[in-house]
Amino acid sequence: MGQKQQSTSDPTADPKKRRRVAFSSIDAGVEAKDCIQIFLVSSKEEVGLSSSFYVEPADLSRFFEDDGKIYGYQGLKITVWVSILSFHAYADILFESSSDGGKGITDLKSALQSIFADTLVESKDEFLQTFSTASNFIGSVVSTGEVLSQKTSNGHVSGSNSQVEAATSDLEVVRMVVGKTAAGPLYCRLVPLVFLLVDGSSPIDVMDPRWELYLLIQKKTDQQGKFQCKLLGFTAVYRFYHYPDSHRLRLSQILVFPPYQHKGYGRYLLEALNSVALSEDVYDLTVEEPLDYFQHVRTCVDIQHLLDYDPVQDAVKSAVLHLKQGKLSKKPQTPRLMPTASTIVDVRKSLKINKKQFLRCWEVLIYLGLDPVDKYMDDYVSIIASHMREDIIGKDSGTAGKQVIEVSTDYDPEMSFVMFRSESGEATSTFQIDENQSNQEEQLRQLVDERVQEIKLIAQKVSPNPV
Repeated sequence: MGQKQQSTSDPTADPKKRRRVAFSSIDAGVEAKDCIQIFLVSSKEEVGLSSSFYVEPADLSRFFEDDGKIYGYQGLKITVWVSILSFHAYADILFESSSDGGKGITDLKSALQSIFADTLVESKDEFLQTFSTASNFIGSVVSTGEVLSQKTSNGHVSGSNSQVEAATSDLEVVRMVVGKTAAGPLYCRLVPLVFLLVDGSSPIDVMDPRWELYLLIQKKTDQQGKFQCKLLGFTAVYRFYHYPDSHRLRLSQILVFPPYQHKGYGRYLLEALNSVALSEDVYDLTVEEPLDYFQHVRTCVDIQHLLDYDPVQDAVKSAVLHLKQGKLSKKPQTPRLMPTASTIVDVRKSLKINKKQFLRCWEVLIYLGLDPVDKYMDDYVSIIASHMREDIIGKDSGTAGKQVIEVSTDYDPEMSFVMFRSESGEATSTFQIDENQSNQEEQLRQLVDERVQEIKLIAQKVSPNPV
């Protein structure tokens, strides 16, 4: 970690300049995001280039003081370079001067180490050497893992609209059990990127063997004919016991590194995880607090599976037929047109889609069954409103969220817990609903409009003939 103080001229050195006494203002500090730049690099030639891949962190403030600011520096500029090969990091720190302006002087080294930990190297030369000494880091780590799926790609995964390099490469999803393989040390090197790119994230317990890493690896042949392994992304999954003789898989973290995003790799990882759930006949596959974009991708993947599942299609046709029979939007009580309990159970058993996720997909499936859409849109929107009214306003807010229950464990107690939700098996985001009746109705209308737009976007993605 390089630290340099830029020289400045001393105005008191000029005898012609008179000294003046004044009260200095309290140091206002500087936001971490305003003075720190982070770049991902894949070769030593990229280090120092402003054209390297810039990363915009989700939140840096939590690593600096109580208010997220840096104090005691003038003209501060911190540039951090992170190797996408070995995940080592180097910080180049420049500032004009430092002094205590009433708030102390921030310990930059300590703050940066709270983010990058042992991946942060001291000198630029040491960092540059990692591109040769640790060039095969990923290849050596995954050699002990279990290859789950392979796919030849020409630079992007089928289904992606992004255009990338045309060099032929092989994709592999490798499973590694934390605590039993080299997955723990690897994950420790990935934690800084998890901190930087996933808002509000926290690390998993690398000593608990119930955690599994699923690594998306790209293999390429270099000019010397040797295979090079590059980590494109990963997902961390927790394996819960389910009585009496099964397991539940809970996807806790999924991250495709920024240079490889929007190319279909996240979907490929998710498809591989779905295959594991099916092949091992787990109880179901759930997701811990999915972000909107991931939820969109997840729903698109699940819809494709449901469209190919005849029992669900028969149930959808029956619901659509019911919708088309009358002016549902004019009735005092709008029917919800929900799938039967047996259909919900069948989908969980056959496709490993839990109840909550299936009900989200169900709304899209109904929309896809409308023909023509415009003719039945009012009735359809009334059904979505009925769903959301019961799910949000009609439920007791005191029981709507997830419950965290501490359990005895042989592992880190701060990282060991059971998340319990009685019906859906998956925690949900909660909405803050105004107690005023008229405000509630306006909030509900906005939520319904957003949900309908979301459904339309998904339908455009999954339908061979967009509606």
